[in-house]
Amino acid sequence: MIDLGINRFCDVAVVGGGPAGLAAAVYLSRFLRSVLVFDVDDGRAKLIPRTNNCPGFPEGISGRDLLRRLREQATAYGTEVLSTDVESLSGRHGAFVLETAAGNVQASRVVLATGVVDRAPAISDLRKAIASGAVRLCPVCDAYEVQGQRIAIVGPDHSALREALYLRRYSPSVSIICNYPEDISAAIRSEARAAGIAVWDAVDDLVLREAGLDIVMAGGSKTERIGVLYAAMGCDVRSELAMDVGAHCDEEGYILIGPHAQTSVDGVYAIGDVAKALNQIAVGFGQAALAATHIHNSLMAEQARGGNS
Repeated sequence: MIDLGINRFCDVAVVGGGPAGLAAAVYLSRFLRSVLVFDVDDGRAKLIPRTNNCPGFPEGISGRDLLRRLREQATAYGTEVLSTDVESLSGRHGAFVLETAAGNVQASRVVLATGVVDRAPAISDLRKAIASGAVRLCPVCDAYEVQGQRIAIVGPDHSALREALYLRRYSPSVSIICNYPEDISAAIRSEARAAGIAVWDAVDDLVLREAGLDIVMAGGSKTERIGVLYAAMGCDVRSELAMDVGAHCDEEGYILIGPHAQTSVDGVYAIGDVAKALNQIAVGFGQAALAATHIHNSLMAEQARGGNS
């Protein structure tokens, strides 16, 4: 491999310090592997005001508290966390180079836990709205908590309808909102009507209130108060590093993985929301365990064959 000015070496580089990445680091450090985690502290888990479906926390836990606990656990076993972004990834066959502003790192294995960025509606004080629970991003995570509230969904019509149908089980008052009537097709309107889901056209503004949101229609002609707005607008997948090394991704950018969270590139793994799977913390934990164990075993096998570990 061409000398790229390597500053650091490690067994495993984990890119992303969210729940999945930190869980992988815990496992790998307990396997006595040298682990560097690259974390710029901008993951979606930070936005979680309280999750009640994360196993082991019957009273719920905030995203920030969960991340703090995981980081403390990982560093206690020897993981080093670097607050720098990875600008590019190159190499293969046990010699991967990660270029960063703090210097280049060579790793025998790489775990991509770079996550996704949710698309959200243009609301003033969006982070405050998410923190208060007025805007939510994942009904699988928290539909249980919004039972009986007035719920609205915003997003492309097929996505909005799918989410509305899911949420209809939890509330008798579920609506789809849009800016222009043409945003919702006649077929979607018909399906929504048959399921008891309203469609509110010509929404001009979304205003955060002390309890919920006001949906302001065109010209202020009408205002509806809701308890919760779900964004079904999709997300942007942070899979650029996977693409750097030619790992296979689907049409949305999610990294395709095998049974041990391996990508199509030997030695590169993907876990958490960036991988093609259900975007859940518990799933990320499971993928982390599978990836870390497979990595450790592969390095052991490599060492037995006389390679470097």
